[in-house]
Amino acid sequence: MREAPILKADRLSRHFPVRNAFGIRTGAVRALDGVSFEVAPGETLGIVGESGCGKSTLGKALVGIHPLSGGAIVFEGEEISRLSGRERRAVAPRLQYCHQDPGNSLDPRWTVRRSLEEPLIVHTELEAAERVIRIRDLLRQVGLPQTHLDLYPHELSGGQQRRVGLARILALHPRLVVLDEPTSGLDMSVQATVLKLFGELRQAFALTYLFISHDLSVVRMMCDRVAVMYLGRIVEIAPTETLFRAPQHPYTQSLLAAIPDIGGRRVTDTFTLEGEPPDPARLPSGCRFRTRCPRAVAACAETDPALRPLRPDHAAACLLAG
Repeated sequence: MREAPILKADRLSRHFPVRNAFGIRTGAVRALDGVSFEVAPGETLGIVGESGCGKSTLGKALVGIHPLSGGAIVFEGEEISRLSGRERRAVAPRLQYCHQDPGNSLDPRWTVRRSLEEPLIVHTELEAAERVIRIRDLLRQVGLPQTHLDLYPHELSGGQQRRVGLARILALHPRLVVLDEPTSGLDMSVQATVLKLFGELRQAFALTYLFISHDLSVVRMMCDRVAVMYLGRIVEIAPTETLFRAPQHPYTQSLLAAIPDIGGRRVTDTFTLEGEPPDPARLPSGCRFRTRCPRAVAACAETDPALRPLRPDHAAACLLAG
């Protein structure tokens, strides 16, 4: 019997109002527009797409940073999208968000020690001596020496700031962590070390990851399944190797064709991604990718395709897919 999902998103939407110079609302940007998916316990689900496709908005909506305009989020069997602020704080320790910029997520006036102690004070009833032990254990688990406890964020490298951010998250024993561009701004050697740490922590703490990234090579290495987003919607979702071997949506094919390749030939090398995405406040009729699609036909301007199953565990939102 298939295990129940730890997280289920059902038709999530998040619309940001567009106003003119007089403050009058003239439209809305549909950052999320009917996003649905499930995440199994222990899985790493990758979310990929161009800048502005809604990846980060999705991650922030899941943890309550952005309130939803519509839809529902079910986490560990409980619908959390309509909880009050107090009720949502009770869920926060189990559902954590790792910020894209780890330096900005740390208070510049606080030492590493205080940054790690703060969630323990707010969310646990540990005594001061117990908090000291927990903090030292957390620092060891993310591979930092105890001497870093009295340093400030500006005294740490980008990789060290990322590790402190992870330690803060792990302090509360989360079940699911949203990783928003977790390797952004890191050089290749530090990136490899941090990715290895993610894998080790996943095993040690039985974590489930939502892995948001624009780096497809990293996503292929880290994720069990991948969801591809375009202008606020998921246009394809499949197991990682299936998606990279046999992408069905023209947008996915274009993204994969853009991956640098030394030698060899890709199955997607005939697809190129041209032009810029449409204005999200003025979406085209029908399929929102049709203005950039090399395979678009007349029907694409009339029908807005829904995500539909093509085969087990593989779905795409394209009239021509399959």
